[in-house]
Amino acid sequence: MFNRKIRATAVAGIALSVALIATGCAAGGDGGDGGDAGPSITFLPKNLGNAYFDTSDAGGAEAIAEFGGSYAEVGPATATPDSQVSFINTAAQQGVNGLVVSANDPEAICDALNEARDAGVKVVTFDSDTNPDCRDVFINQATAEGIAKIEVDLIAEQIGGAGEIAILSATANATNQNAWIDIMKDYLASDYPDITLVDVVYGDDDDQTSFDQTAALLQAHPDLKGIISPTTVGISAAARYLSTSEYKGKVFLTGLGTPNQMREYVLDGTVVAFALWNPADLGYLAAYAAKALIEGEITGAEGDTFEAGKLGSYTVGANGTVLLGDPYTFDADNIGDFDF
Repeated sequence: MFNRKIRATAVAGIALSVALIATGCAAGGDGGDGGDAGPSITFLPKNLGNAYFDTSDAGGAEAIAEFGGSYAEVGPATATPDSQVSFINTAAQQGVNGLVVSANDPEAICDALNEARDAGVKVVTFDSDTNPDCRDVFINQATAEGIAKIEVDLIAEQIGGAGEIAILSATANATNQNAWIDIMKDYLASDYPDITLVDVVYGDDDDQTSFDQTAALLQAHPDLKGIISPTTVGISAAARYLSTSEYKGKVFLTGLGTPNQMREYVLDGTVVAFALWNPADLGYLAAYAAKALIEGEITGAEGDTFEAGKLGSYTVGANGTVLLGDPYTFDADNIGDFDF
């Protein structure tokens, strides 16, 4: 059902990007076209200290280094709905050319983003979108249907197509999480009538909260057979709990994770398989989209095309959306082939 090819990514470039982050490459502040120094682009993830966004933002840093721009990363410590507003305001005041944001809430940051746009800042959302009228382009990691269905298919295969499952999500307001969960519910009802979704809980993209929610789920639902966690923080925390518990090998876990954080849990049998796109590619593509907007190559209109370095050509679709590609399944047979 799903394309199991993944776009090859040079991880050596990610190492370079991490070095750029460590040296604190500052965003420029002329608010124009970036001048001879190239465009200044600031990445604003949902929260700092998140392995997923460390990887995606490193991909952005790699791209910006390629086209000679200036890179910065800022963000809140916790992923709350309005925690990104002050960072958006500061970026606009500094006169950055582009802002790349993974939104914690579809509406809470809209006023700040539109004020930044009025000041000439080009806004790209990635991973988690705002309302379409709050940004110029959204870089979608995969279609919501593709992401939701592959996770349901994986858990269904692992539990034999029947039994109780639960979902461990990120924050209750996360746009992408909620869209995926709605599709999961419909897909379960239509294609897996013998699987019952008994609970949806929220770990707030915090490791300890997600760990505790996993424990609470297992206590509240003694017949639970599987957990879907469509968040990299949640799936790794849940795997950590399961790996040393009596439920290891009895309660199956899948969702969205990165190979490096999940490798030990796949190899020790805690997790059979999980899915994701390459987050470094996602950040890389978002940076090139920001560049194309800043330089006037695209406006975000449907049908606009632009080049994204090693990833090739992309076309803007409906509602200013650019699709990275299909999700990919990682398991014991292939997880050793990836390093991110």
